[in-house]
Amino acid sequence: MTKTEKNKSTSFIPMIKTMSKSIREYKRPSILTPLLVAIEVVIECLIPYIMTLLLDEIKTIAEDGNTEILIEQILKFGGVLLLLALISLLCGVYAGKLCATASSGFAKNLRRDIFGKVQGFSFSNIDKFSTSSLVTRLTTDVTNVEMSYMMIIRTAVRSPFMLVFSLVMSFTINAKMALIFLCTTPVLAVGLVLIMRKAIPFFNRIFHKYDAMNESVQENIHGMRVVKSYVREDYEKNKFFKASDNVKNDFTKAEKLIALNGPLMSFSIYTGIILIFIVGSSLIINSNEQVLKLAELQSFMTYSFQMLMSLMMLSMIMVTIIMSVASAKRITEVLNEESSITSPKNPKTIVENGSIEFRNVSFKYSTKAEKYALSDINLKIKSGETIGIIGSTGSSKTSLVQLIPRLYDVNQGQVLVGGFNVREYDLDALRNSVAMVLQKNVLFSGTIRENMLWGDENAPDEEIMYACRLAQAEEFILANPDGLDRHIEQGGVNVSGGQKQRLCIARALLKKPKILILDDSTSAVDTKTDALIRKGFREYLPETTKIIIAQRIASVEDADKIIIMENGKIVDIGTHEQLLKNNSIYQESYYSQNKVGEVNG
Repeated sequence: MTKTEKNKSTSFIPMIKTMSKSIREYKRPSILTPLLVAIEVVIECLIPYIMTLLLDEIKTIAEDGNTEILIEQILKFGGVLLLLALISLLCGVYAGKLCATASSGFAKNLRRDIFGKVQGFSFSNIDKFSTSSLVTRLTTDVTNVEMSYMMIIRTAVRSPFMLVFSLVMSFTINAKMALIFLCTTPVLAVGLVLIMRKAIPFFNRIFHKYDAMNESVQENIHGMRVVKSYVREDYEKNKFFKASDNVKNDFTKAEKLIALNGPLMSFSIYTGIILIFIVGSSLIINSNEQVLKLAELQSFMTYSFQMLMSLMMLSMIMVTIIMSVASAKRITEVLNEESSITSPKNPKTIVENGSIEFRNVSFKYSTKAEKYALSDINLKIKSGETIGIIGSTGSSKTSLVQLIPRLYDVNQGQVLVGGFNVREYDLDALRNSVAMVLQKNVLFSGTIRENMLWGDENAPDEEIMYACRLAQAEEFILANPDGLDRHIEQGGVNVSGGQKQRLCIARALLKKPKILILDDSTSAVDTKTDALIRKGFREYLPETTKIIIAQRIASVEDADKIIIMENGKIVDIGTHEQLLKNNSIYQESYYSQNKVGEVNG
């Protein structure tokens, strides 16, 4: 066994331990199901044996000609058989019910645990797993594991039990004849192991290709307007067809291997049955039923078919388990992933004010990245100040503000909020003190009120409307007869870009944060509305530190300080007047936006 194979085999047990934590309240049905299945199997194996005894008894009594005793024995044995069949039926029905409860409950808990884990991830953790991959793990992978678990606690118990008890009963009837069954076992075992070893790598690849296919769908749906405007439907179709074909090709190869299970088992079992017929018939004829009786041969045939069905079910179980092993590995990768950003022991739970300081900060998104996104950042912001940040695209303006609520952690230096390192705060306390409004704003499906309550879940309608008034959203809300009850579609597709931005600003205002960050979040509104929104900030949040990232000089010209960034560094800081007088980058942006460059030239 290679080192890689050893690692895979040793990782299997921790994987089971990790996933078994999601069983929780479904332990009872998970334990009762195999117990009831075992009772059902034992009874099913006893019935052919009792039938053999009944046939022997009938033959013996019939030879004596005692009809009364014959009827009495038939009724006695028949009553026993009927009772056993009834018990078996009840066990089977109840086991099926418990199995469904346990497997679906286990899947529910798995999805909940995965989703909860993802919610606790930092941005760097989320960057590690693509969105499409996480969706696949929450859906397809969990479904595969659910099917496997259902088979393990019921069918995977029933089939081996049936196989073992059938063999035991066969040995009870005639040990020599039962040895015939054992001859086929090594052939089956070796065949199944070889098939599994070949098939598992295919299934491992399949789910990565599922991710690529889901990613293609996700990108296409999100970018549908762009696809249609550029008439790229055929290109997107071909891209999806290619991803779909990749999944199909690997599935075909894997299924071709798995399909060998059936012929292999049929060959082994039917060979065993033929040998039983030949050997059994010879023993009955040559010994005049002294060594083997006809009734016993009939029982042997019943046990043969029971073993055949058991092995066929085992084959199906093997296919499901092979698929689910790859899915289980992907699920445990998420469950075992630890967030790179966590609250410290004994954290600070109160952010005193909105002061911010960057001390010799350098940051890059990945430890493998060669270049830092931010380098040697030193900056002090007083609580309540309004700070503007401008810079060309890719100058790392967004990267800078994402360090404040610890969406990412710095690689070098320190970020302080309220006089303390952000790493000393409880994450919830820190992030509840910081509100961010992004350029790509997100509204969730639901009413406007439900979206607003993200800012403050206890806010009354009067306070919600006041925040909307400050964000210049009140007019279009009241213009709709539903008002705050107006339904917002997924992603906010039924409102304009400017309306979406204003609703998101209102939501942030309801949070009453110590620090408010606007990342180019008024780009879709006109300059008059932009000015009114900033006026609302000054009146409603005088003690809140306001950081405004913008492309328009007009959005930041009344800020206390304006920061100019280029290539991940701060190149200048000053007021509008100072920068307009001394900074060429600021002058160029201002004159180009106000169309006075040619006049001055």
